[in-house]
Amino acid sequence: MEKNRRTLGAACLMGYVGTVLLANWLLHTIGIVPILGLAIPAGTFAAGLAFTMRDLTQETLGRWATVVGVLVGATLSAAVSTQLAVASGVAFLISELADFAVYTPLRARGFLPAVVASNTVGLVADSVLFLLLAFGSLEFLAGQLVGKAVMTALAVAALGLMRSRMERRWISSG
Repeated sequence: MEKNRRTLGAACLMGYVGTVLLANWLLHTIGIVPILGLAIPAGTFAAGLAFTMRDLTQETLGRWATVVGVLVGATLSAAVSTQLAVASGVAFLISELADFAVYTPLRARGFLPAVVASNTVGLVADSVLFLLLAFGSLEFLAGQLVGKAVMTALAVAALGLMRSRMERRWISSG
């Protein structure tokens, strides 16, 4: 059982770092995309998943592995685009630590509520910090918030379904 948890944790950690890198690569490669009247930096959607992957990493590997993952994700961002690296790295680092600070105490009250609350704090902090540092304005804030909120909602819905199925399977086999 412990081996399965470590394997799942390693996958979550790699998924987390991968979403951070993907967010930076998408922004660097594609730039800004118009969706439903909003101007959205292309990396917004991957960044929205990063918050949930961070929570899953903490859930499976613990706090210290999560902090290491946040630092690695922020550092590797520099490899994608030096122009955006500082803005992205600082925004991810601060917002993920804010996510961490909210998730940890709320986890005792339930997994999904902790994920929703921490992701909300993280996505707002990340959006504001990144836009101010990268562009010097909040012009794309609405698109950032909507894109990340949609990805968080999809991730939480998927986690809820997976958790429900696992609980039903566990109850029926017991």
